[in-house]
Amino acid sequence: MSQEFKHMSTWTYDLLLWVFSIVVDLFFREVHPRSSWKIPRTGPVLFVGAPHANQFVDPLILMRVVKTEARRRISILIAEKSMKRKFIGFAARLAGALSVGRALDKTKPVPGRICLPDPENDPLLIRGIDTNFQSEDFQVGGLIVLPTVNNAAANSEIAEILGPTELRVKKAFKGDVAMEQLTGRSKFGQPALDSNGGNAGHPGEYGHYPGIRFKAAPKVDQTKVYDTVFSQISRGGCIGIYPEGGSHDRTELLPLKAGVAIMALGAMAENPNCNLKIVPCGMNYFHAHKFRSRAVIEFGTPLEVPQELVEEFKSGSRREAIGRMLEMIYDSLVAVTVTSPDYDTLMLIQAVRRLYNPKGKKLPLPMVVELNRRLVKGYTHYRDDPRIIDLKKGILKYNKQLMALNVRDHQLAYAKFSILHVVGMLLYRLGKLMVLSAGVLPGLILFAPIFVAGKAISMKKSREALAASTVKIQARDVMATWKLLVSLALAPTLYTLYTIILAFWTYYNRVQGIVPPGVPLWTMFVAGFVFFPAITFAALRFGEIGMDIAKSLRPLVLALLPSSGNTLVKLRKWREELAHQVTALINQLGPEIFPDFDAQRIIATSEGHRTPPSPGRGRSLDEKYRIGSRETSPAAQFSLTRASIGGGSSMAGNLPRNESFKNLGHFGFFASRPTTPTSSHSRAASRSRPGSSGGFTSMKPLSTLDSHGAADDVTKRIRGAMKERGQRRLSLEPDGSHAGDGDSDASSDAEDESQGVGVEMKKNV
Repeated sequence: MSQEFKHMSTWTYDLLLWVFSIVVDLFFREVHPRSSWKIPRTGPVLFVGAPHANQFVDPLILMRVVKTEARRRISILIAEKSMKRKFIGFAARLAGALSVGRALDKTKPVPGRICLPDPENDPLLIRGIDTNFQSEDFQVGGLIVLPTVNNAAANSEIAEILGPTELRVKKAFKGDVAMEQLTGRSKFGQPALDSNGGNAGHPGEYGHYPGIRFKAAPKVDQTKVYDTVFSQISRGGCIGIYPEGGSHDRTELLPLKAGVAIMALGAMAENPNCNLKIVPCGMNYFHAHKFRSRAVIEFGTPLEVPQELVEEFKSGSRREAIGRMLEMIYDSLVAVTVTSPDYDTLMLIQAVRRLYNPKGKKLPLPMVVELNRRLVKGYTHYRDDPRIIDLKKGILKYNKQLMALNVRDHQLAYAKFSILHVVGMLLYRLGKLMVLSAGVLPGLILFAPIFVAGKAISMKKSREALAASTVKIQARDVMATWKLLVSLALAPTLYTLYTIILAFWTYYNRVQGIVPPGVPLWTMFVAGFVFFPAITFAALRFGEIGMDIAKSLRPLVLALLPSSGNTLVKLRKWREELAHQVTALINQLGPEIFPDFDAQRIIATSEGHRTPPSPGRGRSLDEKYRIGSRETSPAAQFSLTRASIGGGSSMAGNLPRNESFKNLGHFGFFASRPTTPTSSHSRAASRSRPGSSGGFTSMKPLSTLDSHGAADDVTKRIRGAMKERGQRRLSLEPDGSHAGDGDSDASSDAEDESQGVGVEMKKNV
């Protein structure tokens, strides 16, 4: 057993992760890691993940990606409440998870009511009516929790107990709702509401307000947890934590809990030479709760704990040091996540992102995440600009028209096709759908009990989680988890039942005489455990393709109808106008908020904007996923077409890559990342692959070689230029390290490549 993980069995960790990875791969269509080269290969690492949008699925994906990309194992911090679940707790202990108690999990109603007697002059003073704050239900360091209103409940930590009817909290309750609950009157002079929408109490002066019912939570001693984390870090291990304190389905990051900062500062204070790195992990999902959705897991630049903060932490200024450390971690998480103030803003940003693509190209998932992030930042900065307000109204009206027709933005491309083209495409896809249905129906029937049970149980657990939570909106963050758990529990049971039925049928009449008499009965058990999962998996793949095709039929039918067809044409022209306005406005405002806007442009427009090569560390996003305005080679066009991110059909009328029959034989048995490269990431390696043009046109020879001297001269120049480039790339690294795995021998690779080029040129001469 490795020294890094003395408390866990590596083989049980790997086995458990492999089993759950299969289930995760079946649930998600694609899980794409981004910037995984930033994960430190050695030394202690604190992985900080956010937003925590998928309960138990988030740590599974993080563990799997880190194990695959960096060959490292993580001890995940998991809530004590979850550890008490039989199956979850058993699996978590096998994976070396660390249990953490949460005060909010231990809240309970207590007798009496509370109010704020003097909210203007002393907002920290809480007065109780028919309470006894000196009872065992209340402790310094515990919590006072108000009733939930609009899926949110305010709480504050107890700082001092003054007597049986008075105490002080550490921070004042924030928000209009909390103040209404504690004073009895809203800021408009109306009676406050309780969690059921009724009056919280009779309106009156603060001194006569009868108060509001509340809950209390005891203080949770985390000393053992911190000691375990410090010990793991001092041994060079990896810890995973989701510092928001719990899973949620909000569009913005929740305030981070202080525990993550205490762990980082405490570990460095205990062992200053441990060289702890904090790696932010952005969990970016596309419809996290839906079956066959997609995800991008982005890793940020590792943070080092500043020594001055460690000294402050040790000297007694703990609060200031923890606050500054939390700000650093929060800023690093914002850089790798896509957050927005509300759901409507997120939908607006996604609509703008679809319009801001003048070339109509398929964008890879990492590019979509980065573009969404920049658009959110720009919209937040300029949201009050009259130009933005007018454009927002037009986009929302355009989206409303699309919803009325029940078509998608990219499907408006059908409006430019001729009637014969549309009819031919419709008949072709109908035939394709009929063929696929034949492959889907058997598996759909066999697996239907699991679909029904998974849906019902996940919705039930979602309602329970929503009732118990103070931050969830619809509790969609637990749905994917319970769908996976139900499938994991019921699928083996169902397959065993089907196999027993098959064996009994064989014993009774040899399956209506189909099975030869010489076939032994035990072979039916082997065949059943192979045949039924294979049928289910085939139905899954064919069903996924069939659903995408089915979604593309409605706009084709609408394009054939005279009334709706004319509407589609008008919408397409409207879309072109909006796209032009969006592109022009982004090109105008982008450089004001992003100084390197033109140098680091994600999408090159048709106005001639080009991106010069970046001399920075490694490959920039532009270099890696370039979609320029120049005409690309066939190989580059093929690679861009493969990067499908949405269902339905493409702008060119072609179905995405996984909707083609010929593509079904090219995926791994349980592959979830078909577009993730597995070879070297170096420029030299990418250039050596056949057909990889990087999106640029092929170069024509500048001169002819008619002698050995000319060949030697050209070889010498190439070798010198490539060696200089390799040395320049290495010199740009501040710590002397390399940007990625594939760039570890940049200068030597360049020399070897230039020597090979020279030999080939001499042979040709």
